[in-house]
Amino acid sequence: MKNNISSQYVFDYQKKIYLPQQERSTLTKLEIKLPEVIGTAYKDFWQFKGRYRVVKGSRASKKSKTTALYFITNMMKYPEANLLVVRKVFRTLKDSCFTELRWAIRRLGVEAFWETKESPLEMTYMPTGQKIYFRGLDDPLKVTSITVEVGNLCWMWIEEAYEIMNEADFDMLDESIRGKVPEGLYKQLTLTFNPWNERHWIKKRFFDVQDEEILAKTTDYRCNEFLDDADKKVFETMKKNNPRRYKVAGLGDWGVVEGLIYDNWEERAFDHRIEKFKNMKSAFGLDFGYTNDPSGLFCGLVDIDHREIYVFDEMYEKALTNKKIYQNILSMGYAKEKIRADSAEPKSIVELRELGLRNIVGARKGKDSVNNGIQFIQGFKIIIHPRCVNFLTEISNYTWDVDKFGTTINKPVDDFNHLLDAMRYGMEDFLIGDRFSFE
Repeated sequence: MKNNISSQYVFDYQKKIYLPQQERSTLTKLEIKLPEVIGTAYKDFWQFKGRYRVVKGSRASKKSKTTALYFITNMMKYPEANLLVVRKVFRTLKDSCFTELRWAIRRLGVEAFWETKESPLEMTYMPTGQKIYFRGLDDPLKVTSITVEVGNLCWMWIEEAYEIMNEADFDMLDESIRGKVPEGLYKQLTLTFNPWNERHWIKKRFFDVQDEEILAKTTDYRCNEFLDDADKKVFETMKKNNPRRYKVAGLGDWGVVEGLIYDNWEERAFDHRIEKFKNMKSAFGLDFGYTNDPSGLFCGLVDIDHREIYVFDEMYEKALTNKKIYQNILSMGYAKEKIRADSAEPKSIVELRELGLRNIVGARKGKDSVNNGIQFIQGFKIIIHPRCVNFLTEISNYTWDVDKFGTTINKPVDDFNHLLDAMRYGMEDFLIGDRFSFE
């Protein structure tokens, strides 16, 4: 089927797409007006054929959806192109890129031509056998050992590229897109990500240079004409009430890393069975969210003697009901653990206990609890497993606030703090006496 398709399909050279013989007369009359489907403000992104397309964008800037539409459209235009989609951690792909690409297939109305599978995670353009592969950097051998059955592996999409903190890991990905391609086809890596701090290697490598092989682009919510008035109001309110956050989350500017609260950490892989070691105890904390903020579960191991915290797992997701929070924690294998949760939601704690989290308890409250908890944790070395990408994001962007004169004040910015709040809750049992409490 993969290599002999001429009897069932015919290639329309005007549209550069394979069509079933029996349906060609109908389908060739179908016209998709891409500006109506994908909107505007991404013309240069759509037309660029250099080696690197790098797009940082604020929330709701439609960068991921535009990228998904681009790849589905162009996979059908270039019958020898195959795509590799990469994130730092494989398990995050199904609910991000895979979902976005399925959405794009529906948006373009071409479901009849695509087969999507979740095991293994893969998409196939059935007329030609071209494939979209999904891989995580947590299994590098699977990234570098892909052999395509049809055509060339010439395109790569790295979503949330800021998660890749080691530039050498990117170099490995870059080197995997190699070899000669047919005339008219091109090799390209597309990086998409939310704003990250200005010290990330991506800025220096792609945004601080002039190179004809690089398109480095910043987008924001204002280029998304599909947002309604309620969506836009969220950003206008942010602009008024929190201009510092608006610059990053609204306009897509680089995050500023001045005034970081935690600098006592490192990213390092380790065997989380380390709890078997002497004096190693577990710590679990839960912060509630829903519409705008994620619910976050911190999973850590604490070595009091050596003043070390090992962050080995996380849950980080919006729009979770209490039932879904319970199901997630159960599937992660932590339902029997003692979990300290935000006591501002006692009803949720009771409901989770009734669902099956028998050992969930509320965190204590008290004056100056946030700052006291931060001060306590600052006395530890924090080792973060690479798979905890959301924890790494938060701890790299969690900063002290400033007053109207730009002077740092002793109050954290209320952003990038969901898992870090959960960490404070989980660390409560390691405090001595009742001197400290958490909020």
